[in-house]
Amino acid sequence: MLTKSGTVVKSILKYSVMLLLLWGNSFAFGLNDNHVKVDLIPGVATIQPGKPFWVAVRLEVTPGWHIYWNNPGNSGYATSVAWKLPEGYKAGPLQWPYPEKFEFEGLVNYGYEGTAYLLTQITPSKDVKPGTSVALSADVGWLVCKDVCMPGHANVSVDMKVGTGPAEPSTPGSKLISQARAMLPVDNSGWTFDATVNKGVLQIRALKPVWYKGEIKQITFFPDKASFFIQADSAQVLSRTTGGYVLSMPLDTSSYHGQDSVSGVLVSDSGWRGAGSEKAVSFMSRLSGGPRIGTPTVQSSSGAGELLLMLVFAFAGGAILNLMPCVLPVLSLKILGFVKQAGEEKKKIIRHGAAFTTGVVASFWILAGLLLVLRAGGQSLGWGFQLQSIGFVTILSVFLFLFGLSMFGVFEIGVSLTTVGQNVQGRSSYWGSFISGVLATVVATPCTAPFMGSALGFALSQPAYWSILIFTFLGLGMATPYLVLTTSPALLRFVPKPGAWMETLKQFMGFLLMATVLWLLWVLSQQAGAQGVMLLLVSLLIVGLGAWVYGRWGTLYRSKLTRRIAQALAILALAGGLAFSLQNISPRASTEGSAEASIGSITWKPFSPELVATLRKERKPVFIDFTAAWCLSCQVNQRVALSSPEVAAAFRKKGIVAVMADWTNQDPVIAKALAAFGRESVPLYVLYPPGADSKPVILPELITPGIVTSAIDGIK
Repeated sequence: MLTKSGTVVKSILKYSVMLLLLWGNSFAFGLNDNHVKVDLIPGVATIQPGKPFWVAVRLEVTPGWHIYWNNPGNSGYATSVAWKLPEGYKAGPLQWPYPEKFEFEGLVNYGYEGTAYLLTQITPSKDVKPGTSVALSADVGWLVCKDVCMPGHANVSVDMKVGTGPAEPSTPGSKLISQARAMLPVDNSGWTFDATVNKGVLQIRALKPVWYKGEIKQITFFPDKASFFIQADSAQVLSRTTGGYVLSMPLDTSSYHGQDSVSGVLVSDSGWRGAGSEKAVSFMSRLSGGPRIGTPTVQSSSGAGELLLMLVFAFAGGAILNLMPCVLPVLSLKILGFVKQAGEEKKKIIRHGAAFTTGVVASFWILAGLLLVLRAGGQSLGWGFQLQSIGFVTILSVFLFLFGLSMFGVFEIGVSLTTVGQNVQGRSSYWGSFISGVLATVVATPCTAPFMGSALGFALSQPAYWSILIFTFLGLGMATPYLVLTTSPALLRFVPKPGAWMETLKQFMGFLLMATVLWLLWVLSQQAGAQGVMLLLVSLLIVGLGAWVYGRWGTLYRSKLTRRIAQALAILALAGGLAFSLQNISPRASTEGSAEASIGSITWKPFSPELVATLRKERKPVFIDFTAAWCLSCQVNQRVALSSPEVAAAFRKKGIVAVMADWTNQDPVIAKALAAFGRESVPLYVLYPPGADSKPVILPELITPGIVTSAIDGIK
């Protein structure tokens, strides 16, 4: 019995930690790890005004762990160095040594083990005074991985003296930098390179110089980020030709779209200028030959104009998110807040609006940080990813169920969830407004509003600071309607005055929250089947009993002892109910994911890249529905558009093959397919006209029968 209780306690602690990790912004603040040590190594002991010198960022990595190159590969993110220099000093581009290849569960990454040196040439100001000292510092960020990944960050600095004569070399520093520079790819090796694409294979030809008498036994190509369109996990085959070699590797059709050039680093242990010479050479070539294949995607480097457009999309999508069906229950809380605040002074109302906005934006930051960290660790995740977790669905169901019970009046706590911003003394709680913003974001994540799909896909393919900026605009867009109302007292005059009707409205809104719980139960049924739903219902019964005990005997007019007992029993019921579900609900083991499904009179085949490729080769038109059970926008679209008789008739008339990519549970294949279209969220609707090389038609996130049939009518 004691062992079983201990197991339950461990389970509660486990999922408590999971929840804290979900809402802890590990990306923004970094995780301290002991697997990487960082320092700066200058190549000179003294510097001269205006005379450039080399500095190395040395990263010592614990054996068995690795950090990442400027192209991390299938997962991870590149090590970063941001210099902080005195006024007038300039830092040149970061020089990367050639990387190693790491493979883990089908993923291929590029990076470094042991000790890595990242070099930068620093040019001092011409006006620096001899005899003085200056401090050079840099912010270094990294992701270090083994079987788990941890982001890290350090600020390192070094003091440098400005000499009165020629620069004095630093004996140990200059030696280390000389060794590090030998690891850099050479730009001019004497070899001649070119590249072609032939039948889905990239071929790099290397013609050796006349003076080269050695033999190349092996070559490895490490593409830079812009050229990462090879199948990283496939073998690179080297063959000899007259006067040189050919390195062949298959293309990744999801990321190759007829690019006109390829670049990266070619590495050979044989040495490009003979035994013991440089092992890496920089490579760049125009591509020739080969048909256009694959599907369009968002490129990883974008201009300011595209960023501005995506910020507009993000803001608009966040604002429209308030109208999505999964956010409507939380809108009820805002309405009650308007009513409560209508009689308060303007400054307090504005503060409530600011607190709510802060809660929304902070939650979007946390989600953005968590998404970026998990994706860097190799997870294929997107918007609404947390609802792929049975544990999260369970916890959210219990939380909203308790919220609904409180609105029915079963219980109330110090800062009443039913009023969100009013404590027992009747004074305004800005913390309550902040929590209301957090809750709105949590419940909003299953929905993707118009414009959001493009913005999210763009965000997660960009550098971290751009991603955070786009998520910030999503949060601002969602919070703006509330902020406008709280900063415009004239608009609040149209809100009805408080009265007895509020209790009725509050209880009615409780039914909306219970409807949300029903939806979550349906989501769980898709993940864990009927047994999982039954187990969660038992948990809700236990939790509901605890809420009733607290509401009945935990009120202020009861004795202190009675209140304490009621509180303890309520906490035990909550912990026990959660532990019961989290311990026993597990994903159902079935083959339903491989079976066909019917929506209306259309039969949908389960998605696979191979199926789509085969159908396109057979010149059959294909319609792909990227969907998920937890995506309410997807479910509405299915009922409104995809189940309609006119859409079914259009499918039959054109002979369209319907394919469904169900992302209810985590699926890296579907996540990769979404990323190929520059998306990180569902819904997504793709229509391929007949032909293996046909360009796909991307439909809007919200569709109608007319939108679908118009797209189909455009097929020849």
